Parts: sequence; structure tokens; C-alpha cells
Amino acid sequence: MKITILAASDNNNLQLSKKFEEALKLRSVEVNLVDLSALDLPLYSNPAEKNGVPEVMQSLLKDLLDSNGLMVFAPEYNGGLPPVLTNYIAWISRTGEEFRAAFNSKPAVIGTHSGSGGLHALMALRVQLSYLGMNVLGRQVHTHYKKELMDDTLNDICDRLVSLIK
Repeated sequence: MKITILAASDNNNLQLSKKFEEALKLRSVEVNLVDLSALDLPLYSNPAEKNGVPEVMQSLLKDLLDSNGLMVFAPEYNGGLPPVLTNYIAWISRTGEEFRAAFNSKPAVIGTHSGSGGLHALMALRVQLSYLGMNVLGRQVHTHYKKELMDDTLNDICDRLVSLIK
């Protein structure tokens, strides 16, 4: 069993991602944690694509294809998703003919740590991942500076995700 975790910031959402990575590993799940901020991908555009898909995207697509599920932790930016996440998804969608298989019918967990609350980001993420064919878990992770991640929430979400994959 393999889960890919996407961290769409190098701050609190990366820390949140690492907590879930640790909890999943305790459940004997192989975890591929991707810090999207560290990828330094060029901004997707038609002219950028004419220069070719970044080489790293082939291995990132393979990781998604090999994963049984996905977790995405992203802050809210101006009422929506951070550009680093939408840019990653845009490049994935242009990387290969089989990109939809990276998403179709797989379970996904969404979460946020956001100073602005993050609910708009969670709604946007739920819509986008559902559009890509994922089955987004009803329970989501919603933390901010005054609301920490509770251990029972972390464990419940990990257990739900693992049970959906089994």
C-alpha cells in the first residue's frame, strides 16, 4: 500500500504532512511525501510546454500512478488554492496520456493549515480532485493557529484512508 502526500507549502502544511506521514508509516503504509515548494517547477503555460515537460514530472507521475491514494495539505491563498499546487496539477495533466489513471477512483484526503481559515481552499480542492476522478474523504483536516490537529482526528483519518484502500 502506497500513499502520496502533497505538501503545498514549506511551512505549517509541510509539518502537517509529516505528521500524517509518520502516522501512516506506523500502519505499514509506504509514503511518498512531495514538498511542492521544493520542486521549483516552471509556471505552466502553452509556451512553457513547448520547451518540454520538466524531466522531474515523469517520476512524479509514476509515483502518483503507483499510489493507492493521495493526501493534499494546502494553505488558502486569496480564497483559493496556492499556485504551487495548481501548477503541479497542470504539469501532471500534460505529462502523459495516462495521467487520469493517477487520480481515477482513488481515495483522497484533503487538509489545510491556513491563517485565513482555509475553508475556501478545502472547497476548491474537493471540487478539483473530484473533477479529476478521485473519491475525496468526507472528513477533512482543518487546522489554523488557534486550532491544532487532534490525535484522534489524525488517527481516524489515517484509519479511514487505509480501510478504503484495503
